[in-house]
Amino acid sequence: MKTRDRILNASLQLFNELGERSVTTNHIAVHLGMSPGNLYYHFRNKQQIIAELFSAYEQQVDAYLSVPEGRSLVIADKAHYLESIFAGLWDYRFLHRDLEHLLNSDPDLAQRYRVFSQRCVQSGQRIYQGLVDADILCSERTDPQALATNSWLLMTGWVGYLYTTVLDPEQPQLTPDLLRRGVYQVLAQERGLLTESSREAVQAMLDDYYVPL
Repeated sequence: MKTRDRILNASLQLFNELGERSVTTNHIAVHLGMSPGNLYYHFRNKQQIIAELFSAYEQQVDAYLSVPEGRSLVIADKAHYLESIFAGLWDYRFLHRDLEHLLNSDPDLAQRYRVFSQRCVQSGQRIYQGLVDADILCSERTDPQALATNSWLLMTGWVGYLYTTVLDPEQPQLTPDLLRRGVYQVLAQERGLLTESSREAVQAMLDDYYVPL
């Protein structure tokens, strides 16, 4: 593995485990057993590392927030979207935990995130419209734009909610199961919007993602 990739992987691990604000470039260098100078040869500062990690997260999200061409959505697509949301939340949980701080600290990242966020909401709206067109959600009761906005707010705010409201502040232990509950929250919005033909399958998904807090 290239040194640059090793630095990115180690940084992501440490940011996720300890929180971005608790990790310095010196911590990353020590973790990798390299000199700070070697790290600075590849990345000038921590902000550059974070920007690169955000690029990877952005590509991951863009890849799964798309509507298949040439066919209608099916329940299996919905399961794919949910699992992808969960994977993104877990793999880059530090971004969601420290989002406000990260954006306030880096105007360039804040502008990139603004465009990314707008694009994600637009993609979500297309997905919800696709679910309506596929007769999974009821057309009379479904507002794709509102659902896309609410889902994005839930997804990006869930990690922060867990840290500020649910987890023990003295020993916060974020687990994959708690993140899965965030996917449940996204899905639960749709309970009253489901068509009769999709209700049983989506209820099974709700049961699968439910975790008591």
